[in-house]
Amino acid sequence: MKKILYFLVATALITIVPFLFTFEKGQDIVRGLFGYEYFALLLFIVFVKGKLYRAKTSLRLDKATWLFLCLLVLIIGLVSVAWIDLQNLLAIKGWCTSWYAILPFVTCGLAIVIVWKIPTFHLTDISLILFVTLITYFAAYNLFPSQPLVQFPIIDYFARTSPQPPQRKEIDDIFKDKYIVTDSASITRNFVDTTKSNVIILIESWGVPLDINRFDKQLKIFDGKIAAAGSHHRMYSRTRTAEREDLIHEIHRDSSGHRDTTFLPQIFTEKNCKTTFFFGGDSLKHQRFKYIHNLGFEDIHFIEKSSDAEIANQIDDLLNDSLKHFIAWTTRDTKFPITETKSIYYANADVVDSIYSFRLEKTLQLIANLAQKHPDVRFIIQGDHNPILSPVPFQEKFYKRWVPYIALN
Repeated sequence: MKKILYFLVATALITIVPFLFTFEKGQDIVRGLFGYEYFALLLFIVFVKGKLYRAKTSLRLDKATWLFLCLLVLIIGLVSVAWIDLQNLLAIKGWCTSWYAILPFVTCGLAIVIVWKIPTFHLTDISLILFVTLITYFAAYNLFPSQPLVQFPIIDYFARTSPQPPQRKEIDDIFKDKYIVTDSASITRNFVDTTKSNVIILIESWGVPLDINRFDKQLKIFDGKIAAAGSHHRMYSRTRTAEREDLIHEIHRDSSGHRDTTFLPQIFTEKNCKTTFFFGGDSLKHQRFKYIHNLGFEDIHFIEKSSDAEIANQIDDLLNDSLKHFIAWTTRDTKFPITETKSIYYANADVVDSIYSFRLEKTLQLIANLAQKHPDVRFIIQGDHNPILSPVPFQEKFYKRWVPYIALN
């Protein structure tokens, strides 16, 4: 155990010194205490050094030559990793190398001096030590993510230099300046109008595009009818979760602490509205037959293999009568995977984009036509999740878990 302590001290020296020399008050750089690659290389340097010593004393000069070359490669590798680690730090700070270039040579030299006289471990012992170190790191990281035990300079280097995918987690400020952006998923209950009929539409795979011009083009379909438009965040990328989430009126607990939910169809039924749910597919999909019936709808229509146009016609017929309605409709024409492609993730992204955009525009136009035909009806349209089950280059055109919403009339 005492032997390992020397290696840890030497490893910490190489890892921490560059961080201390580049430290600035208020900086926010999460960094491990021990570089994993340093630790492994120092263990192998001492191991090869021991083998070299025994080869020289037994006069096995050919073997000694190869071991010397191996030792030299390991030392060069140690300095190289330290150099890469330094460049990672400087890249974060935006600084040039300048005099910091001496740090890898100084710290690695001192680290080798610290461990040079330490008796070597067996190769199996080194493997066990490295394995236990890695497992300990993962276990500790789950408990203390703000201060990891181990640093991985090579992995950090590849993460820094490899092509970066577009940022998809946070909505761009340009979008925020033009549209309403909220983390709340309570869009429906905020925009429903109890004085009139309401149609709540959940559009399959309608996500917020990174290109705001693409979203602007979609909204032009509703010109003159938009009461509010923006985006909100979904916790889960699931249609079945969105269907229930969008229809929640209130979550409460009774005197015993039991959690219960009141859904909007129940509220509108009490207000003498006719409540109806439509889906143009099988009730077994997402096990809708289990949970849709618990939301409080009077009429539920699962119409297999029905297009969005066919469902829109049925909603039109309902809205033509004299009753007040609360209608929820989950579309399906833009559902992934797209049947025209042979592969889910390896299809041509441009082809997938073209098919998806064409279908989405048709569905949005159907809704716009309904809203124009029934100006006295409130329409609330939302996406269930960003497009998934599709090629990654296509997925990367949309923000993760951000979906649009529009209130019409």
